[in-house]
Amino acid sequence: MAVVIESSVWEPNPGVYIFIFLASLFSILVFPYASSSSGGGSSGKAPSLFDHGISPTASSLRFQRNFLLIYSLASVMEGVWSVFGEFELAYYGFSREQMMFSLCVGFAASLCVGSLLGVLSDLIGPKKVCILFCILHLFVGLWKRITDHPSILVARICLSLAASSFSFSFETWMVVQHEEQGHRQDMLSETFWLMSFFESASLIGSQVLSNWLIGDNLEKNMASHSTAAIFLAMIGLVCLLRGWTQTPQKVALKEYRASFSAYIFGDKRIWLLAWAQACLHFSITVFWILWAPTIVADGREVHLGLIYPCFMGSRMLGSTVFPWLNSGLSSLRTEDCLVYAFIVLGLVLSVTAYDYKEIGVLTTLFCIFHAGLGVVLPSLARLRTMYVPNALRGGMISLSQAPANAAILLFLVQGKYYYNIGNSTIIAFAALGLFTAAGCMHVLKRWGKQPYHNWHKL
Repeated sequence: MAVVIESSVWEPNPGVYIFIFLASLFSILVFPYASSSSGGGSSGKAPSLFDHGISPTASSLRFQRNFLLIYSLASVMEGVWSVFGEFELAYYGFSREQMMFSLCVGFAASLCVGSLLGVLSDLIGPKKVCILFCILHLFVGLWKRITDHPSILVARICLSLAASSFSFSFETWMVVQHEEQGHRQDMLSETFWLMSFFESASLIGSQVLSNWLIGDNLEKNMASHSTAAIFLAMIGLVCLLRGWTQTPQKVALKEYRASFSAYIFGDKRIWLLAWAQACLHFSITVFWILWAPTIVADGREVHLGLIYPCFMGSRMLGSTVFPWLNSGLSSLRTEDCLVYAFIVLGLVLSVTAYDYKEIGVLTTLFCIFHAGLGVVLPSLARLRTMYVPNALRGGMISLSQAPANAAILLFLVQGKYYYNIGNSTIIAFAALGLFTAAGCMHVLKRWGKQPYHNWHKL
């Protein structure tokens, strides 16, 4: 008599999606009314979706919405490739060792070349690096469509460099254009959390787009995402080339090195900010490498594609919390918010590092992690605006990622390639880094500017 073993499939409760959507919508719609009532005045005009206290000008809103459109398009480009990732490589028959080697090559490219792209952005202008981002995606899409057996290493290097440029180029370009066009400084903070919000929404959209392109015929439609990437990259190039004109950059390398040494290397506060950024970058990367193996360690079958939107939705919800904490409704300074947020993120990864395997609890913890990211990312962008001159912003961001990329490369080689370090140890190091980032934010508050004021030009 045969024994039938029933497989258990775990899926998130559909009510989770509804809760995240309604909570995000509530936070966005209620905040303008709470902000206007706390201001002690009323203009007689009902607040709009993006009107947080002071009515922005039409040109400011047009600038913000046009930028968010371009940024969302770039986020979809990033998401289309990340959704396939390991699945595409497995489909074409690459072994685990080949996948890990390509991943190591990608992080090596980010470390050696990507760390310098921010400096290049400061020297030639961030808009040109945004254009380079689209060109890299266009090249990879064409390479995969034209070549029957595209080189996995070439694609990985190009996409790693594109991801490195995405992490700073669009933000830097927006801040520089915002300054040149003379828009209100308080709109920057609003744009920062909207960037995080729309990026998360775009990543969900890229997953939907990828699933729609693949459909039911995997063999026939496997290359369709390359076609989508080509189409999106071409639209992005058109939008960038026809967008705002950029003031020609006339910065000599010698002058740039002197300014960078004086304003970045010579300021202990920026060292603290850079370390916090590096720890955050490391923890996010570790999460995306290890979250799937950690989830499936339970032994049950899991539909990872249904969990991914929960993460992105949680980050959207966290992004909507940012204006509540930084608009005067709360007495907390940005550094205080970051201290608490980093501690929460560190605690989440600490629990995960103890090899906890209950899928429901892990999914909840990971959603909390991404909600915290929704608060941390715009908060760090706000601090960069306070402490880092615009002319050095790209270099500061990209160089701060170099230690994180080096650590990731080391852990990949030792942990995932040679099996000398376990997953729980890697996650524990990420948690430790987040705790040190919280300490950096506490010290930064003590050393920071009193009262707050912004400065941008050298």
